[in-house]
Amino acid sequence: MTEAAVRLEGVRHVYAGDPPVVAVENISIEASKGSFVSLLGPSGCGKSTILRVLAGLIAPTAGTASIDGQSAVGCYSLAAHMPQRDLLLPWRRVEANATLGAEIAGIPRAEARSLADRLYERFGLDEFVHAWPSQLSGGMRQRLALLRTFLMPRSTLLLDEPLGALDALTRREMQEWLENVWQSDRRTVLLVTHDIEEALLLSDVVYVMSPRPGHIVARIDVNLARPRRTSDIISPGFVELKERVLEALHMRP
Repeated sequence: MTEAAVRLEGVRHVYAGDPPVVAVENISIEASKGSFVSLLGPSGCGKSTILRVLAGLIAPTAGTASIDGQSAVGCYSLAAHMPQRDLLLPWRRVEANATLGAEIAGIPRAEARSLADRLYERFGLDEFVHAWPSQLSGGMRQRLALLRTFLMPRSTLLLDEPLGALDALTRREMQEWLENVWQSDRRTVLLVTHDIEEALLLSDVVYVMSPRPGHIVARIDVNLARPRRTSDIISPGFVELKERVLEALHMRP
């Protein structure tokens, strides 16, 4: 059997405290190589916890997590992780922020900047290479943070609500843009979102989670033709899938 690019089996995580908080319980998911998979659920259900486990930032209380067949527990180098906030460094211009992750991952600065030069236009930043983060719009800041993530030499990208801070119109534009970027890149993506339409527009598979402690209550395969556009949300197939997701969100483990 082909090894999944991302796999979690029986993952449970408890945050210490008084009382302790069970964030997720018995999480088993997988993503095949080159697929786009979303974790969808209400706020506080443990979606970000799952990404942090895969990013090696926290060790699960129980269960296993692996990327490309290697244990991700305590290992920071297997995936590129984009947290909810863009975390741009205000004292570094666009080009220096873009290459930061790649340089930390060991790519020489000159090589990282050469790689970035080829991508600025695709990411809509070619006219802002020497700008400061404070001079960028919200959408441009998110594209820069995504470019920084894409430049890391990793086959798996972990994206935590990358479009969550944007207004509705900009978010729709960015969803189509992200679809196009992923189509040309085809790395494995695990996306955390609470937006049903976003998950269905972008994903091959959507895992639906229950409220905390988060369980997987449904796996939904999104068999819609690509490329997808925001206008697809009114198509019969899309509406049917959205109804299935809404039903799953009311399920309990």
